[in-house]
Parts: sequence; C-alpha cells; structure tokens
Amino acid sequence: MSAILSEEVGATGDGDAEDGRLQDNQFVTFQVAGELFAVPMGPVQEIIRVPDVARLPLAPATLDGLSNLRGRVLPIISLRRMFGCGEQPHDDSTRALVINLGQPLGFVVDRVASVVSVEPSQIESADAIRSVVAGEYLTGVIKQTGADGKPEMLLTLDFEKLVDGQFAGVGAGRSGYEGNGGAGDTRMDEPADDARDSEELRLVSFAVAGQEYAIDIAAVQEIVQVPERITAVPNAPYHVLGLISLRDRLLPLVSLRSLFGLSDDGLSEQHRIVVVALPDGRQVGLVTDAVKEVMSVPLSQADPMPGILAADHSLDEFSRICRLDDGKRLVSIIATDRLLGLDALQAAADVGDTSAQGPDNKDAAMRDDNEDLSTDDDDIQAVIFRLGAEEFGVPIMSVQEIVRVPEVLTRVPKTPHFVEGVINLRGTVLPVIDQRKRLGLDAIERHEGQRIMVYLLGGLRTGFIVDSVAEVLRIPRAHITQAPALSAEQTRLIQQVAKLDGDKRLVMLIDPRHLLEGQEMAVMRQLGDGADTLAHAA
Repeated sequence: MSAILSEEVGATGDGDAEDGRLQDNQFVTFQVAGELFAVPMGPVQEIIRVPDVARLPLAPATLDGLSNLRGRVLPIISLRRMFGCGEQPHDDSTRALVINLGQPLGFVVDRVASVVSVEPSQIESADAIRSVVAGEYLTGVIKQTGADGKPEMLLTLDFEKLVDGQFAGVGAGRSGYEGNGGAGDTRMDEPADDARDSEELRLVSFAVAGQEYAIDIAAVQEIVQVPERITAVPNAPYHVLGLISLRDRLLPLVSLRSLFGLSDDGLSEQHRIVVVALPDGRQVGLVTDAVKEVMSVPLSQADPMPGILAADHSLDEFSRICRLDDGKRLVSIIATDRLLGLDALQAAADVGDTSAQGPDNKDAAMRDDNEDLSTDDDDIQAVIFRLGAEEFGVPIMSVQEIVRVPEVLTRVPKTPHFVEGVINLRGTVLPVIDQRKRLGLDAIERHEGQRIMVYLLGGLRTGFIVDSVAEVLRIPRAHITQAPALSAEQTRLIQQVAKLDGDKRLVMLIDPRHLLEGQEMAVMRQLGDGADTLAHAA
C-alpha cells in the first residue's frame, strides 16, 4: 500500500479491531482534469507510478495497455480518456489507482490528493451536479473544507459502473484470472484439427554459406538469436562453439558451417540458433547464417535424394531436395533422425552434460533452490511476431508458412478494409490480411522486415501481414496467465499472456482460430473462390 494510504490510516486508526469500520468511512481522493474525485478505500489495493504497458488490440480505446505488477498482469486504464477529456503527458504527480473489481485494474489519475474520513451524513446526492463525468457514474458528493479553509466538493465515483460501460466481461466468470489456465482455456499447443496436412511437408528453412537447407518443423524446439556471450569449453570438438544458458538449461552450440566442412565467417546479429532435440531428449543449438522461412511444401515438389548422391554416406543426413519457384530454388531437407544421430552432435550434447554436472556450472549455482523449473512437458512452442512495439505469439503448429511480402498484391474490390488483396503462392491463391488493421492498430508503410504468416482457418489458407517475425520460443506453462477480459472480441482472440525475462516482457498469445469468424470467414471464402481469375489475369 502506498505511503499516503498507510500514513493516513495510521493517523486515524485506534487498533486492528477498527480497521474494517475505518475503511468503510475512508475515501481516497484524486484529481482528473481539474476536478476532485473520491473512491472508497476498501477496494483500493495500491497506488503506483504509471508503469510501462504493452498495448492490447481489440480492447476499448480507454485502455492504455497491459503492465506487469510483481508477476500479475494488470490492465491500465486512462480516466481522462474514459471521461472524454484531453490527453495530458504523464508527470511526477501522475499515478495509477489499483482497484479490485473482480480482477485488479489500474486507473490513471492526474494526482492523488489524500485519504479522508467521511461520515455518511456528509455525502449528498449528485443529481444536481454537472461534471466531466456522466451522472450515472457518480454515487454522491462529499462536501468538506479543504486544506486552504475553502469549501470543496469531492465527487464519489462508481468504478464498477464505469467499467461495465466500457469493458465487456470484466470480473465476470474470471475466477481463474490469477492461475495458469482453467477448464475453459485454449491450450496454445493444441492446433486445430485442420492445421495439419499429411500431403505436405512443414519445414523451417535456413541458410548456411549461401545454400538453403530445411528441417521438419516438428523437430525444431525454438529459434533464438545468437547471444553476445558464448562460454567456450576446453578440449571440445572443433564444431562446438561453446555453451549458452537458455531458459535454465545449458545448450551446446554447433556450427553448421564447421559440421559441413565450410569456412567460418564469424558470428553476427544475423545468425540464428535452431534448437533441435536429439533422440535421447537432449537439445543442441545449430548455428545458421540466417533463418529464412517457415513453409509448407507439397510432397510432389520434394524429390528423394538422387541415387548417385544417396550412395555417398557423407550425405546421409539429407533425405530430400525441394524444387521451389519452378525449380530455380533448391532446398536440401535434413533428415533430423540421421543428423541428430551423428557422432558430432552426440559429442556436443555430451559437452553440455559434462558442463552441467561440473562444479563450475555458474548458471546452476545461481539458481534459487526453491525455483520451479518447468519440464519440456510443461512447455509450449510459439512463434513470436511483432506489431509495433508489442509482441504476440501463436502456436508453432498453427503456422503453415512464413513468407516475404511480395512487391505487388492483387487488390480485390468490395472486400473488408483489412484485406490487402491476394497473392499467388506456388500456384494457390492466398488471401492476405493486414494484421494491424484486423486488430484495430494504425497502418504503416510496407518495409523489408514485414512477413506474411499463413494459417489454415476453417480449411481456408489465409495470410496475415505482421511487422516482423522475431523468434520461436519454448514457454513454460507456469509463465502463462489468463489475459484480462476487456472486450468480447479480445477475450476470444487473446485469452492468455506469457510473462518472460523475469516478468519484464509480456507476450500476448493469440488463438488463430478466432482471427476470422462468422461473416468474415464467409467473405474470405468467397474471396478465395473468386480471386483465382483476378490473380492469373494480373
């Protein structure tokens, strides 16, 4: 509790027995747009400085975003915006009142004045009062003498009515808000039944020394950037770059350039680590020059390794070659069951095990004995993408492909505003939606970093343009909490939030099955059926 609250309670209280009565008579007073307001002290949990927030799409405009308050996801709401007043930059006096209305909510006010004790006889009707706040949100007026000796009026607010008028579902049926999921939760790692296609290969492709390779997406645990520091291991095999700590585990890094007998050009921010699992469950990070795409390739475009090459046992790890872009682009598919059985990778895993068991393992030494370390069974895999400064995640198995945005999209008239057009993706017409517009965010100019994430929604392949794809992560389920319910559409689409990097990072988890619903899905089906002629004509 804020010092201003505790000091006032201490000044007026006569003992613990009177705490309940005192809180019933006490109000926290604050100012918004030049007017003084009051709220009963009982539901006020804290008074805090306004924290940094992550913006939540599809929520009412009065929501600033979501913040993290000591491991709890806290919605932050602007009272100025709720009252229809002009915006004002936050300053040293700006505070957020954390009020429990079935779930904690933070309300931004211009300043907090004090805590006052009020007798029921001092509260009068607000019927005749004109204010920046509509009358139905006022419960009364407190008339008292201010610190300067002049009479002042405090308008008492009904925050429950304020919230009910702006946010759908707050506090209703959300008893599991603090937990890690309830009976009605959608599990991030359970893709829709139509998300799998047995006639296609689901691949993650990456570049090594100018050549493109791919691995089955099911074998990829996550994809992360190369960290600034890699711990070298003495007497390690030549292809082992060293060890890093990844989510409380030691991960050995293997240079694919070295493994393939290619020259090493050093590491940069462009390099990515593809984390794969060995047959015995241990993990190894494969260092690539760059990760290119997540893609679906028809089996008809993936030929077995030519016989003359298959006879060369040094190429055992390669199973097929994909012919893409009319044969102009060849991608060698790595058979993970063979690659991961290589003695070189087993040796790398052994390096990780030896270091983890040794007395000099600083990462293990720094762990709190009571820390709850999740097992792989408690993890989910998510593709993390960005829209502006905000991060979102979707189940990795729900993503069919991730491709570049072409220079030209074929526009289709009389379609919803968020539909950018259609593209020809390997002979298939793909409707493309601007994810920003779909979520009610401001549109931006096209740029090189943007990507199209392709999902299979109700049997229809649909692409969504995002600002960038950041990484693939394994997220412990213990780090996932329910998202606050702030609008009906947001509640369906964003049901959970992941708290990462010591709760400093919030990732909103999207259920792709609700990206398009009802009439929107019907329109997209018509677009997919009727745009083929337009696409070929273009």
